[in-house]
Amino acid sequence: MAGDLKLLRERIDAIDQEILKLVSERASVAHAIGKLKTDGIVYRPEREAQVLRRLTERNPGPLPAKAVTRLFTEIISACRALEDAFSVASLGPKGTFSEEAVVKHFGGQAPVVLCTSIDEVFRCVESDTVGYGVVPLENSTEGAVGRTMDLLVSTPLRICGEVLLPVRQNLLSRAASADGFKRVYSHAQSLAQCNAWLNQNHPGLERVAVSSNAEAARLAGEDAESAAIAGRSAADHYGLNVLAAGIEDDPNNTTRFAVISQQEVQRSGRDKTSLVMASRNVPGAMHELLTPLARHNVSMSRLESRPSRTGLWEYVFFVDLEGHQTDANVAQALAEMRNLAAFLKVLGSYPVAVA
Repeated sequence: MAGDLKLLRERIDAIDQEILKLVSERASVAHAIGKLKTDGIVYRPEREAQVLRRLTERNPGPLPAKAVTRLFTEIISACRALEDAFSVASLGPKGTFSEEAVVKHFGGQAPVVLCTSIDEVFRCVESDTVGYGVVPLENSTEGAVGRTMDLLVSTPLRICGEVLLPVRQNLLSRAASADGFKRVYSHAQSLAQCNAWLNQNHPGLERVAVSSNAEAARLAGEDAESAAIAGRSAADHYGLNVLAAGIEDDPNNTTRFAVISQQEVQRSGRDKTSLVMASRNVPGAMHELLTPLARHNVSMSRLESRPSRTGLWEYVFFVDLEGHQTDANVAQALAEMRNLAAFLKVLGSYPVAVA
């Protein structure tokens, strides 16, 4: 038995050496491709999405698809950094779900610039201080993030990618047990997402809403009588204990993030187009505005209204379509909709998120 174990370990060592050789070879080829590029663009969302989809489709196991995606995201990130380690802006402080979304999408080699607000993320990208930004777009239980939606209407930036991040909330504290707490800090959305759990397990606990879950973790780290609801990365960063994990009321709770930049994205083969529009103020205008989608066989996966900033009781509508804006049927539908709409702006076409 000891001999068998030794042989298997030797086999793993040999495989590791071969993996290292192949990864180094991949990095050299990626670096050579970078030298041939003439536009200076390092990050190609459509190409990276195609690579990750192909690998997960051909995955023989036993590693699950998510593990393969995470592994190759890091390999791509390291290879990309040989060309240019561009920075990505996200909502801070350190330990937020926004920062987790950056790492999930870009890998660990992209430097993260932590901002104090969603507005600052947009400003950093618009001013070319960073190449890309990651902002929360909507949550599966709490709905759209209003400030992001408003800025997408007014900014020249485009959506060039999306990230789906499962939200796993945890009760964190300096203490080793949940006895003696007087208050719990968290972002208002996180408090709402854990409302039933708190009612059942800590009904008398004061709930204090703060600017972010990371800020909640920081405050809990300074006060032994307080706890925080936040992600596991916040616990690691602020030196807190995880007293209860997975306390969100909805186990399928997911936040969708948008990757924003000044970059147009080509087709990847499985894409989504986001737009914002306003209908004319006449009877049946909204029905007429959506009719081209049905006529050209374009599926709509999202339709959400938001008050317009231009007038009282006026609304704009955010729409997600299946397909790229250069696809023939999508392009034809958009052309007709532009003629019917009071206002229409394509926010971007981008690859559907790889889970």
